[in-house]
Amino acid sequence: MDLGLAGKWALVCGASKGLGLGCAQALVQEGVNVVLVARGAPALAQAAGELIARATQSARAVPKVLTVAADITTLDGRSAALAAHSSYDIVVTNAGGPPPGDFRTWERDAWIKALDANMLTPIELIKATVDGMAQRGFGRIVNITSSAVKAPIDILGLSNGARSGLTGFVAGVARSGLAAQGVTINNLLPGAFDTDRLRGTLQGAADKTGKPLEAVMDARRNNIPAKRFGSAQEFGAICAFLCSVQAGYITGQNVLADGGAYPGTY
Repeated sequence: MDLGLAGKWALVCGASKGLGLGCAQALVQEGVNVVLVARGAPALAQAAGELIARATQSARAVPKVLTVAADITTLDGRSAALAAHSSYDIVVTNAGGPPPGDFRTWERDAWIKALDANMLTPIELIKATVDGMAQRGFGRIVNITSSAVKAPIDILGLSNGARSGLTGFVAGVARSGLAAQGVTINNLLPGAFDTDRLRGTLQGAADKTGKPLEAVMDARRNNIPAKRFGSAQEFGAICAFLCSVQAGYITGQNVLADGGAYPGTY
């Protein structure tokens, strides 16, 4: 299926590795020019090189791949990302989740940091790009959030709160008339994907229980109906579809990708 995205421009945040990189890979394969944003310059440069190398092997014209080494959760970082190209047709928001812990130990600063990264930063990027998208008659915003929005995890209270706030905001703004102008806004909710963040979280559980990491990972896999962790590539494919011309009738939705782990009906 041709997703109709060749030649468009995308801003992809947290794109040097993990799910952000998976989204960037899928978009580049569709001929999308991308601006990759991440804090680590070396990892960002490596990711860009890999994307260009893969694109060169395809029959398509090689899209442009630009990089911005910056912290997207800061004003300066967002300014740098938005200055890298004059306008964006696609924005994929993504920032590392806050640390797990006991809510009794979190002071106000911890909450503000979580809100800045996982609620206010996506809102600022939406605000900066959505009107231009509407004027041009096409726009796709995909916010990478978390399956914890559907099924909160007690030790991830900071993430539960911040991402749920973003979810409520998107539910309103996506229905504010933007869809009639060709602009959609959706949230993509990952469950357990094979990323550094998942391994770090499971390593913490292993350290706490004294169990080997592999045993903890196996136990987590066995609780997923698919009996495996997701891959960044298949996550990216979902993201690319949500950005496609075919997905123009999907907006304001929370798309859950968790291998069937969420037990609810709705």
